[in-house]
Amino acid sequence: MAKLKLKRHVINRDWCKGCGICVHFCPQHVLELDDQDKVFAARPQDCVCCKLCELRCPDLAIEVETEEEMIWADR
Repeated sequence: MAKLKLKRHVINRDWCKGCGICVHFCPQHVLELDDQDKVFAARPQDCVCCKLCELRCPDLAIEVETEEEMIWADR
């Protein structure tokens, strides 16, 4: 079985308008707005790679890059 593992958050700060939609929809509170009202990954280690931020961003300013990690179940 494969599980998604975070590589990195790719955030285009020029496209981000600081609406906060991605921050609101993140179930793990990974994202925050900085002092310029631009999104950044404050706690990337908590990301579960659900990609809700990427799917909800109206400006396509965020991408969650992932890789598959093999998970071995006990038999």
